[in-house]
Amino acid sequence: MLKRLLIASITTSVLGLASASAIAKDAKELVIGTSAGPYADQVKLGIKPILEKQGYKVKVIEFNDYIQPNFALAEGSLDANAFQHIVYLTKFSTDNKLALSELIKVPTAPIAIYSKKHRSLSEVKEGTTVALPNDPTNQARALVLLEQLGWIKLKANVDPIRASENDVAVNLKKIKLIPLEAAQLPRSLEDTDYSFVNGNYALASGLKLTEALAQEKISTRYQNLVAIRTTDKDKPWVKDLEAAYRSREFLAITNQYFSGFAKPDYQQALEATAK
Repeated sequence: MLKRLLIASITTSVLGLASASAIAKDAKELVIGTSAGPYADQVKLGIKPILEKQGYKVKVIEFNDYIQPNFALAEGSLDANAFQHIVYLTKFSTDNKLALSELIKVPTAPIAIYSKKHRSLSEVKEGTTVALPNDPTNQARALVLLEQLGWIKLKANVDPIRASENDVAVNLKKIKLIPLEAAQLPRSLEDTDYSFVNGNYALASGLKLTEALAQEKISTRYQNLVAIRTTDKDKPWVKDLEAAYRSREFLAITNQYFSGFAKPDYQQALEATAK
């Protein structure tokens, strides 16, 4: 008898949780994770108001690293996240066996090199300290830009997406490379001669894109994106989230608040049709 009561209690509890989950989705509640800074602002200023007009309740959770948002998405604490590019998402998902997919690309601030000690890149000399991201995909972006600047030379035929410190064939300017976690790079400017800083962390720390001494010409593979669980791709709220990003309302917010960001193809197409 006790066993039957226990089973009944557990069953009732599980059904109650399932019912609560269904109610949450019926109420169209969405939790979106972003990195602190401009990508959170894009959701708050542009996407959230659009979805709320459609009856959604949108909660934005900001993260200070590139690790937690994907795990939180995979385990169901988030419905979507916006902070990474496809190169990072693909590697992270593969390495950690997570079923995550790209939904849509978003306006993206490029990675760039900054300095608080030098006014130009021409002041580089032997022993100059240069901080750069320690995660593989963003470090590769920095190294490619360093090669374009003529400070290093990468090994022949190296894959620019996977370039690492080990692929530096010649250190032409004899600079000292200092790999750091991306979030620490803005603070590193107090100690280094030059530092590469991802656009979101640059803006979050008060740096202006126009203050950069050099910027990458951002390609589509490094444009940030909205990620979702692969199993959710056909759900109505996913289609509504994508439509919000594709809207003219969000384009207007992009033009007003995110000047200098690389626009995805769909925003460029909207602008072209308006001319």
